[in-house]
Amino acid sequence: MIQFCSVTKTYENGTTALNNINLKVEKGDFLFLVGASGAGKSTLLSLLFREEIPSKGQIFIAGKNIVRLKRSELPYVRRNMGIVFQDFRLLPDRNVFENVAFTLEVLQYSKKDIMRLVPIVLKQVGIAHRAKNFPKQLSGGEQQRTAIARAIINNPPIVVADEPTGNLDPKTSVEIMKLLEDINYRGTTTMVATHDKDIVNSMHKRVVALDNGKLTSDEREGSYI
Repeated sequence: MIQFCSVTKTYENGTTALNNINLKVEKGDFLFLVGASGAGKSTLLSLLFREEIPSKGQIFIAGKNIVRLKRSELPYVRRNMGIVFQDFRLLPDRNVFENVAFTLEVLQYSKKDIMRLVPIVLKQVGIAHRAKNFPKQLSGGEQQRTAIARAIINNPPIVVADEPTGNLDPKTSVEIMKLLEDINYRGTTTMVATHDKDIVNSMHKRVVALDNGKLTSDEREGSYI
């Protein structure tokens, strides 16, 4: 599903953020990406989103080399990947329903399909009762549930979450991770970058660790040491 082949990323200032990364994520995997600040997690995800391209190496999603995609082909990445951020990135002038519907509008779904699909996913993530509320009226957990709904509304094969619990209290963090785990159980390949050692150590999932741009460990049922 996802494969990094000898990927190195060096920025113009000479900083090497990733050094010869080889990583394979199979369809249906649940993977934690861990490491201290500056370890390379954000750079790896930026490459996966195709916000940046590697200095060396290739990256494949479902067999397609995304490094070689033309700008006009970038929607391929967006359609096949739902992205969840720490700071939610909701549109403040749109309510919950409209924030989630926005993804389908961009993908040119019909109004009929939007009206059918959005209530289904809002119920799935436990936020249906907040459909008419605006982001400023929501708790942090409710905002993140809305962001997750937006990420999965078009049923992408991959969901990537970048520090999804970073702004949440411990109880809400556990609820959000359970929601991501449920999404994974439905067959979605799921990658979560996190600093939350307690959650990583309690879930017994695959753990990939980065340190100073290098992949230092990859354990099928690992822990965050």
